[in-house]
Amino acid sequence: MLATTFYLQQTSPDQLRPARKPDIDVRVVRAEEISPEFNQYLYAAVGSDWYWTKRRDWTWQQWYDFLTSTNQQTWVAWVRGTPAGYGLLLPGDGEVEIKDFGLVPSFIGRGLGGHLLTEVLRRAWEVPGTQRVWLHTCTLDGPHAIKNYEARGLSIYHQEETVEQDGIVLEPWPGASRSRPPSPA
Repeated sequence: MLATTFYLQQTSPDQLRPARKPDIDVRVVRAEEISPEFNQYLYAAVGSDWYWTKRRDWTWQQWYDFLTSTNQQTWVAWVRGTPAGYGLLLPGDGEVEIKDFGLVPSFIGRGLGGHLLTEVLRRAWEVPGTQRVWLHTCTLDGPHAIKNYEARGLSIYHQEETVEQDGIVLEPWPGASRSRPPSPA
């Protein structure tokens, strides 16, 4: 299927426009232990509704090799003990790529996305030697993704038409197609 891919960046930490902190208790914590199982869970839970397929079928060994061969940082938003979303940073050569970013579907619409992105961008700028933070998104991602990125101070520097893998929206596991549960009071 045809999609437009947008590349966005910040070239100074002064460009960060923080979101307001949500009204719920949320903590953003780095996953410091290498866990292919946890990273695969986050990738599937966040990306299954948005056609994230590139690492969907990776083996445990492929996840392990990816996590140990890069300087990746996995930052996880926790709400009342539950992983609500994450950002995966890939630092290198004065740049930090936000490789993955998003929320678990049951946490979308609760005011967490801007806060999580703010915290992930702060962590990216804390990597020594960082001169640029960048990411890419496409028209197949969440409908508010690009608005969130721009609201936090990222700007588009390139866009292109791409052909993404055809297919149906994925499920994080068979039978997981679900309606969003109500938010707790």
